[in-house]
Order: sequence, then structure tokens, then C-alpha cells
Amino acid sequence: MLIPSKLSRPVRLENTVVRDRLLSRLGGAGNYRLVLVTSPAGYGKTTLISQWAADKSDIGWFSLDEGDNQPERFASYLVAALQQATGGHCSRSEAMAQKRQYASLSSLFSQLFIELAEWQQPLWLIIDDYHLISNPAIHDAMRFFLRHQPDNLTLVILSRNLPQLGIANLRVREQLLEIGSQQLAFTHQEAKQFFDHRLSAPIETADCQRLCDDVAGWATALQLIALSARQNSGAAHYSARRLSGINASHLTDYLVDEVLNNVDDDTRRFLLTSSLLRSMNDALIVRVTGAENGQMRLEEIERQGLFLQRMDGSGEWFSYHPLFGSFLRQRCQWEMATELPLLHRAAAESWMAQGFPSEAIHHALAAGDDMMLRDILLHHAWELFHQSELSLLENSLKSLPWETLLENPRLVLLQAWLMQSQHRYGEVNTLLARAEQEMKQEIDTTLRGEFDALRAQVAINNGDPNEADRLARSALEALPLASFYGQIVATSVLGEVHHCAGNLQQSLAMMQETEAMARRHEVWHYALWSLIQQSEILFARGFLQAAWDIQEKAFALIHEQHLEQLPLHEFLLRIRAQLLWAWGRLDESESSARGGMEVLSGYQPQQQLQCLALVVQNALARGDIDNARSHLNRLENLLGNGAYHSDWVSNADKVRVIYWQMTGDRAAAAAWLRQTPKPDFARNHFLQGQWRNIARAQILLGEYDEAHRVLEELNANARALELMSDLNRNLLLLNQLYWQQDSKNEAQRVLIEALNLAGGTGFLSHFVIEGETMAQQLRQLIQLNMLPELDQHRAQRILREINQHHRHKFAHFDENFVSRLLNHPQVPELIRTSPLTQREWQVLGLIYSGYSNDQIAGELDVAATTIKTHIRNLYQKLGVAHRQEAVAQARQLLQMMGYNAL
Repeated sequence: MLIPSKLSRPVRLENTVVRDRLLSRLGGAGNYRLVLVTSPAGYGKTTLISQWAADKSDIGWFSLDEGDNQPERFASYLVAALQQATGGHCSRSEAMAQKRQYASLSSLFSQLFIELAEWQQPLWLIIDDYHLISNPAIHDAMRFFLRHQPDNLTLVILSRNLPQLGIANLRVREQLLEIGSQQLAFTHQEAKQFFDHRLSAPIETADCQRLCDDVAGWATALQLIALSARQNSGAAHYSARRLSGINASHLTDYLVDEVLNNVDDDTRRFLLTSSLLRSMNDALIVRVTGAENGQMRLEEIERQGLFLQRMDGSGEWFSYHPLFGSFLRQRCQWEMATELPLLHRAAAESWMAQGFPSEAIHHALAAGDDMMLRDILLHHAWELFHQSELSLLENSLKSLPWETLLENPRLVLLQAWLMQSQHRYGEVNTLLARAEQEMKQEIDTTLRGEFDALRAQVAINNGDPNEADRLARSALEALPLASFYGQIVATSVLGEVHHCAGNLQQSLAMMQETEAMARRHEVWHYALWSLIQQSEILFARGFLQAAWDIQEKAFALIHEQHLEQLPLHEFLLRIRAQLLWAWGRLDESESSARGGMEVLSGYQPQQQLQCLALVVQNALARGDIDNARSHLNRLENLLGNGAYHSDWVSNADKVRVIYWQMTGDRAAAAAWLRQTPKPDFARNHFLQGQWRNIARAQILLGEYDEAHRVLEELNANARALELMSDLNRNLLLLNQLYWQQDSKNEAQRVLIEALNLAGGTGFLSHFVIEGETMAQQLRQLIQLNMLPELDQHRAQRILREINQHHRHKFAHFDENFVSRLLNHPQVPELIRTSPLTQREWQVLGLIYSGYSNDQIAGELDVAATTIKTHIRNLYQKLGVAHRQEAVAQARQLLQMMGYNAL
């Protein structure tokens, strides 16, 4: 719940000096992307901008306080301010902000800009006290905001210092309007108007000018002089001399002498006690200060000029000038230290009565009142948990004695879920075990079920499906229907257990049940999780179109419920990228993978490992070895700087081994094979993947018998468990094994079966990535007309993709390759002195790839006689007599350049 006063523009005071010269400068503000008003405290930044904004309607005003340094809180208020400015035009962005369902502030702002693009009128967003922001994530997001904000929107920032927003570029492009302390300082004329409005007796012009010069036009100093003059006749010059050149350390002494010591005791107490409230209204004032009529008292303080300002048009909310408020709070802590706990308790109770638990927690913590804090958490903690107020909850729980948590086990459960939500799995069981051991009362059945559901989730996260199964079943037996969250968790875990065991049909049913329960109770992150799991299961069974359809449902759920910020969004983008890769839609696949990395941009870099592996995989499918190598270097660094689940390691190892195969790096493959543990029986597609990596490395190293045993067992398991996608992949690797062993008939047999399976899976890139050896076999099958019509079409398409992505590395000898070849120190002298033409290099590549003369002529679209001439010329230049010698020469050149020539 947002505090209204933080979204209200300050009300212009009756006696405020209208600063025409500055308002004139601001008249052209709409021509700039950013208006930046900077100065130390007390120069009238807020007053000036509130004057300028008085006649404008499409304005959003956001007054910052210390609590807004959290990105989620900052975003909620910023979007709410623009909602007010546009009359509710940004409802989707507001819903995303309220539910904290966005990947990052930048992604939220992107959605905001989409909605604002439809708003035609000039629009203004004012952010006051931006100097309170120190969080780099907010600075980064606001830099993004400034780069991409709509042309009709002007951002106005008020700050005591120069904000870290990269404004130099705006200044160069003349998109920045700056007003600093020199411009804000009062002129002699403005000072005269100021004193005439505030003093009963007029002040001489010369005296006024001298006073203004003494304090260098500092507005707050002028206000203090006027206040002092009203309270002590003839003290204006004395006050000005004291304020001349004053700094922050001396201002406290001045404010004590000239302000606090010159008000009556009742007003002094009111000022000190009310200052504990960052913002205040009638009810809060009555409860905290004991005043009988809070509104009347606030208006009286305002009339006395004691630095109190209205925060909204209705006049219900007030706050102290930041400089004065900070001074009062420090003074209150010194003068009223013994009363502070009582005052903070009163503030917490009043905030609770008005429905602001997060503000109440702030005061309960300040009061050191454990019981009050406990009660607030017991009633509102889960509400705050679902609003992602994780740091506030964690700080609150840390401040409570362990004994208090033990007496209220649901707070222990909350603390454990906080650990789980932050992936601190190892700490969850330690916490729960300690609690169970030290609790004096016996844990009731329902709470035991909640504990077991959470432990089951931790167990499956840690790769212990047996323990997860036991705990999930125990939780479901113990939990009543009313404990829907624990039931959803336990049901989901059982689905994962079946998934790990290879019981895909049972897993699918459990995940469908999880989805239904989660939707019924609006637990959207588990609904999304269950859809992702369903898609993975259907993918594993070879039903890729059905997996796609489930993914579409998941994307729709993310859109409807604004779940963009959840890490699960990355998971969905990742499996979409895998599916697109399988279908050969490489550009879309890479875009999805990079989208997943963007979702996790605010997390540790290690979290991006799987999407990075997919970026490498796309480069490999394109035959782009240099690009793949660049991304692999980063992937290797991440692998060396983190502990990962076995599934993550398997996916990373897959692209490493394929890369070694393409580059012929047997040393790397051998080193990896020596240190890689052999996983358990391949009862699911996760373990199938790592065993397949092992088999590919064994084939590269010539360990054909070992690879054959692995692949035969993998195929038997895949058929038994109906892992049709894995069977398709296994057959392709088995085909490569037979081809290397020169078992051409066996290679042909399994390739035909793989093509037939691909009619169901839609696989394309799995064939393409095997490169020229696959192309040679497909050309032969097509020439022999051995395939059914649909498989024939698929084979032709695969061949086209291999030609596009791979032959330029292994067969075409393109211009870039030839240029590097001719500069290689080991290139034969004959080639250097009698260089081939580009066309002759292309013909050599096609000869190496197994093309006949007629096929080369068809590929290059020239006459067969022309090809014979090219062949005769390149034979002469290479010093070879026949085709076999030309193939051998091409193989040597490729190996010299670091490619795995076959």
C-alpha cells in the first residue's frame, strides 16, 4: 500500500516569492528530456518546481525518502506517479509494479513506455530528493529510462548532488536543462519581496541587500533570519552574521539557539516528537504527540514558518523540510532518548491502524519492541513475502530473539522460505532441524506437513529424489485442504520425482494437477512452474508441437499475471530456445536464449550458464567456430567459478564436446573424459544427455567399442522409457560411430531410423550439427531414392542447412579461410607460388566433400565441361594426379588450419 503523500505535489505557500526569472527558464522545459535542479539543502528546489507545476495537469510527483532505495519500492512509486499523471493510463505497468512481477526495472520501464507511447499530450515526471538514491540498480534503470523515455515525457529531478545518470551525453546533445545553486540563490529583489511578506515592519533596501549577501542568497538562511526577527526584535543582522558562511556542522547549534530555544516548551515537544514521522497526517499526529487536534496543530506550525510543508492538495499530509526534519530527529534522539521506544510504538500502532504494515515495521524495529514486531509479522508477513519485501522481512526476523521464533514456529517457517526463495538451500534444513530440536511445544500435524513440504522442495533442488518423494508424501498425508500452499508444493515435488525416475506419464499427470491447484488458489509461480515441467516432459517424449503449445500457455500466463521478473521466466525462455534450436530456427533460438540471460541480469553471472550454453550451441549449428570459441571461454570461466546441478553441467558439457569434435581437439576431450564421473543408470533424459556426451568424446578419441556399449544401453533405456527425443539423438550419434568404423550399412540403417523419428520430433539441427559426414550420407540416400517422400524432403532440407552453415568451413574454402591459409607459415610453397583462383578453391572443397563432377556443376550452376577445366587446373597447381590425392591434400590443409578434417 502506497503512502499518498509521497505522490502529491507540495502546495504553494501563501507568502512564497514567485521567482519569475527561473520560471521563465523552465517555460521551455518541454523541449528537454531532463530538467535537473541541483543544490545543497534549503535553496528552494522543491518550492520552485511546485510553483512551475501549479498550472500543469499531466504531472506525476514522487517524493523520495530513505526507504525508496530498494528497486521494487522505487518502481512502485514511480509507476504510481505516472498513473496519476495520465489518469490511470498505465494500468498494466501499475499491476506489474504492485505484484513485483518484472525481470528488472528496465523491463518494467519498457512496458511503461509502451503504454505511454499512446499518450499524446506533454507529460511530466518529477522526482524529488534523488540524492537519497545510492542503489546502482536504480541508477542503471534510470539511465535506461532517460535513453528510452517517450519524446512527450520530460523527467524533472531534484537533488542535492549531481546524480549518477550519465548526463554528459544529454548535455552535449542539448537535451538537458540545468538549474544549480547559483541560479537558485535569491537576488536582492527576491530577498526584499521575501522579507516584505514575512516581517510586520518593512526592512530597508540596503539592509536587505546586505543580509542577502551575507548568506549568499540561501533561502533557508533568509527564512531563519525572518523567523529570528519575529521572535527577537532587532535580531536580523545578528542572525545573518551567524548564518554567514555557515556549514552543516554548525547549523545544528544555530537551529537550537535560534529556533528551538525560541519556541514555547509545548511547541518544542511537538516539533521533536512529530519529527519521528517521515510523513504525517491528523491521526498519526494525535497518536504520536498526544495533540487533541492534529490537523489544527500542523496548520499552526506551518503558519509559524517552522519548515513544515503540505504534501498534497487536500492539505491532509505534511512533512518537514528535509534539512529541518533531520535536525529535529537527531535532537529528539538526544533530548528524549528514554521516550523514544514509546513514541515509535505509538507511530507503529497508528500506521497499522491506517493499513501500512511496512511503515509500522520500521517503527517497531526502532522501538525495539519484539512483541509488537512479532504480532505485525504474524498477521502481515506472508502478504509482504508475496510482495517481495524480502529484505524487510529478513531484517525483522533477524532482530527477533531466537526464543521468539521458537514460540511462533510459523515465523521459523517464514525464515526458512526466505532462505529457499534466495536459493540458500543448505541453510533451510539446518534451521528447521534446530527449531525442531529446541522447540518446547510439540509441533502440530499441519505445521509438520508444512515443514516437510518445504524440505521436499529443498531435497529435489539438491538432486535427492528419494528423500524428496518421502517428504512430499508425508506432507500430503499431514496437510489439511486449507493448507493449499504446502499441498501445491508437495504435489509439484512428486511430479519432479516421477520426472527424475523416468515415469513421464505419471509426472505429467502430477504437474497437470499442480497447475490446476495453483490456478485455483492464484499461486501463479507454481502454475508457471508446472507448465514448464509439462513442456519438458512432452519434449522428452518427442511431442515437440505439444510442448510448444504448453509453452504458449506459459507465456500467456506470464503476460496475464505479470510474472516477467521471476527467474522461472528465464527457464521458459530457455526451453523455448531449445525447441527452436531443434527445429532449426536458429535466430529465434538465440534471441530466446539471450532474453533468458536478460531476465537473470540482476542475479549472479553463474545463473546464466544454461542460456550461455545455448548461445554456443547456436553458433556451432551455424558452423561459426570463432564465435562459439568466444562464448565458450566465458562458459568455461563460469563452470570454474560455481557449483552446479548435474543437469546444468551436462548441458554445458554437450557444447564443449561438440566443439572439440568440430575442431579435432582430442587432448581436451581426453582430459574431460578422465575427470568426468560416470552418472547413474540413464533412467531420464538428464542422465541420457551426459552419457551421450561421454559417447561423443569416446568416438572422437577412437574408443569405438566403449562408445558402442554406451549407445546401445542408452537406446534400450530410451525405448523402454519412451524418451523419443533422446532416442533420436542417440541414433544420430550411433550413426556417426558406424561411419567412423566404416560400417556403412549399419550407419545407413540407423540414419534411416533417425530420419523416420524426426518426422515426429521435427528435429533438424541435431542432424545439421554433425556436418559434412551427415551431408555425404544424406546425398547418397537421396541419390539412391531409399527414403519415403516425407523423409526425402526432410533429408533435402537438412542437406541445404548443412550446405549453408557448415560446408563453408569444411568444404567451400571461402575467401576468409583461403586468406588465412595463404598466410599460414606451414602452407606448402607450391600453393603459395601457384595460387588457386577462388572458384578452384570452391571446386576443391566440393571434391573433398564427395561431390561428383555433375553434382559440382549443379551446385555452382555452370557447365560440366567448365568444371573439368577447373579440376584440371587445380590438379596441376596442387601437384596431384587424381581425385584421391586432391582429397588427401584438402584434408591436410584443413587439419593444418585446426579443423577436424574427416
